Amino acid sequence: MALRETPLGLELRENSFKPRHIFECGQCFNFNYEEDGSYTAVFLGKIINLLEKEDHVLIRNVDRETFYEIFYDYFDLGVDYEKIKKEVSIDTTLERATDYGYGIRILNQELFETVISFIISANNQIPRIKKAVRIISERYGTYIGDFMGRSYYSFPDAQVLKDARPEDLREYARVGFRDKRIVDASQMIYDGALDFDWDSLSTLEIRKKLIELPGVGPKVADCILLFAFHRRETFPVDVWIKRVMETLFIKKEVPKKEVESYARAYFKDLAGYAQQYLFYYGREEKIGK
Repeated sequence: MALRETPLGLELRENSFKPRHIFECGQCFNFNYEEDGSYTAVFLGKIINLLEKEDHVLIRNVDRETFYEIFYDYFDLGVDYEKIKKEVSIDTTLERATDYGYGIRILNQELFETVISFIISANNQIPRIKKAVRIISERYGTYIGDFMGRSYYSFPDAQVLKDARPEDLREYARVGFRDKRIVDASQMIYDGALDFDWDSLSTLEIRKKLIELPGVGPKVADCILLFAFHRRETFPVDVWIKRVMETLFIKKEVPKKEVESYARAYFKDLAGYAQQYLFYYGREEKIGK
């Protein structure tokens, strides 16, 4: 990775880094696609904008110190994704998938926002999830600033969201049946449900604790494990990835649990990386639809 300061912003040169791949692979929802083709995202109260150029990514609205302090880890820049792609490409299908989504990086996201966002994601579509996250931020978060004609707000913490009225979440954020689950999960998290030394726990032990939260089932728990707990051996199975796995690997329709078992056995510790490459490749190419 090479990072250079210029009058226009920071120039990032990294082969495995493409904003479209990172933000459009289903792993996060707190971002906007701009008219100039750039992406604006919010993380830990900071607004960052990324515009892909011919030989670099131009990073705007963030100085070098803030980038290294906050966004270096957020974009998982300490991990060699060129090496990861080689290790993941164990067959021709994975080779195609990693070539297709060559710029994907798995984001290291804030825990509470990830939990609530993926509770909202259950049986939902990405545009609706993004809108709900935006409205919750605007109604309950803190104003951060304006950028490219939009006002941005931080995602609220559990202390604030536990006191939200479920009917308000349903009416304004359009979260439907997830309204009470969001409030109840926020209350549990505020009361310490996730205050544990997760480094000392196995992935399975953390998964069990997550599933105790209202609105968190196996798939949502796996997304939280992958995107907030850095458990890269996790393989979340949603409708898209189930179709992709059945079409490209299993060759028949099977229950979700069988897809998970197959993925864990086949991809092993790299299952989370394989999932992201396959998800993006399968959804964009409409594999199995």
